[in-house]
Order: sequence, then structure tokens, then C-alpha cells
Amino acid sequence: MVALIERHTQKIQLQEIVRQEVGLYAGNTHEAKLYPVFDEVHRLYMVVIVPEKDAERPAWVLVMAQVIEDYVVILEESAIDKPLVEALMKNGGIPREKIILAYAGEKLPE
Repeated sequence: MVALIERHTQKIQLQEIVRQEVGLYAGNTHEAKLYPVFDEVHRLYMVVIVPEKDAERPAWVLVMAQVIEDYVVILEESAIDKPLVEALMKNGGIPREKIILAYAGEKLPE
């Protein structure tokens, strides 16, 4: 029972780290607004870019990550100057082996 509680606590902590780090990508620029979108039910965290006007694209996802079991799966990563994987390792203390770069073809272990 104690192990189950500890594992549940670790999942919640992992979700909080991912939510916090993804949320740091949100904000405003002179060309767009960057909105955080958090789906706690599916443990899916992203930032969507919405251009101010006259953009080629109406909106797109800057970063998107999902917590699956005790892994962080990065589904989208468009932030070239500030990679989410680095932020999760440096600021969140998440080991690289617990981060899956799905956008680069990495898969969850079976």
C-alpha cells in the first residue's frame, strides 16, 4: 500500500513539474499570444501560439508534453532556443531516460 501511495505521489509531482515547465513558454510577444493549455484528465500540457493578425497560420502548438506512467512524452517541440527536454532535465530534475521525444521518433519502453 505504501509503495502505491509513493508511486501516486511521484506521478503527481511529475505532472506538476511538466505543467510548470511548459507554462513558462506562455506569454505575449509583439506578434502573438502564447497560451498555456492544460488537460489534467489526460495529463497533457501545451502552449498554443495565436498570431495577432495577418499570419500565414492561424495558430499552432509550440510545445506539447504528456505524462504517461512515470515518463514525460514530448509530442511537439518547436522552441528551438529553449528546448523543453533541457528545461525538464535542468529545472525539473527529470532524468533523460524518463523523457521520450515522440516528435523525434522515440517510443515508450514496452
